[in-house]
Amino acid sequence: MATEKNLLQCYNRGCGQKYDPENNLNDSCRHHPGLPVFHDAYKGWSCCNKKCTDFTEFLNIKGCTSSKHSNIKPPEPEKQVLKEELLEEVIEVKPIPTALKRPPPDTPLVTLKPEIAPSLQQVKPAEQKSGQQANEIEGEITIGTTCKNGGCGATYQGPETNSSTCTYHPGVPIFHEGLKYWSCCQKKTTDFNVFLNQVGCETGSHVWKKDEEEKTVQCRWDFHQTGSHVIVSIYAKQYCPNESIVKLSPVRLNAKLIFPLQSNSSFLLDVELKGIVDVGASQVTMYGSKVEIKMKKAEPGSWCKLGVPLGTDKPSVKTNLDNITPAVEAVNLDDL
Repeated sequence: MATEKNLLQCYNRGCGQKYDPENNLNDSCRHHPGLPVFHDAYKGWSCCNKKCTDFTEFLNIKGCTSSKHSNIKPPEPEKQVLKEELLEEVIEVKPIPTALKRPPPDTPLVTLKPEIAPSLQQVKPAEQKSGQQANEIEGEITIGTTCKNGGCGATYQGPETNSSTCTYHPGVPIFHEGLKYWSCCQKKTTDFNVFLNQVGCETGSHVWKKDEEEKTVQCRWDFHQTGSHVIVSIYAKQYCPNESIVKLSPVRLNAKLIFPLQSNSSFLLDVELKGIVDVGASQVTMYGSKVEIKMKKAEPGSWCKLGVPLGTDKPSVKTNLDNITPAVEAVNLDDL
């Protein structure tokens, strides 16, 4: 019987026993000729199909092959050597594109040259002049015209009336809790007629015709977008393509349409854009029923909205003093 000193260590995978070299038979060793495999938490041998998840159970899997014990360590599996051409391969990582620097809102606007549809090019000159003729008639001062300064009440009787002094209120009328007065002076009353007859607190020249606010027209508009463009559509008819102007900067859109048949009324759309556009690659097309503004995006991306309106025409609200009636009993407050 071999002593402990004469026993050799078997290096066959999965055996782990010591053996007597003089008593080493062909079926003395049960081992795994394959390699250990670890994949997706499973552990096993490449030479047999038995798999487990516990490492101790893996170590106790009996060998699948019988042979003699061996004290020679099996060769280690060859490490995969990368091919020389793969080592020299350079992987190019493209830098993440940075957002364009946003130009200031006051960047100068550029007037876009529109493409006019043939139907608009046939507009009769007489139709375009009708609004101008109406404005010339309105520019005449007729006899009996009342001075437009608040609290004056003088009427135009001819050029000589211009030399008379105008006594008026430069402020605005205020109606609060039944009291009526001018913002420029503190004389208050509850009687509307007394309020209208209050003598002005300043003197100056008569104004027979106020510089009227530009008449406006309400037009419907909307926008849609593609991957490369933002398209704004202004729906309008009977506008003058020669007088209407569309201006654009990288961050602002300014479109003004003129309507000659409506006393040269206008529609204004002034928007600070959500994104940045390429002015040179943008274009305007004028049709008989709409104006289409096609703006080229300067950088990719979707716009959640067109932008922030800087100016859109809204109907003005004027106070009509003739429609106001006294709400409380008249009291003279001259001594206040």
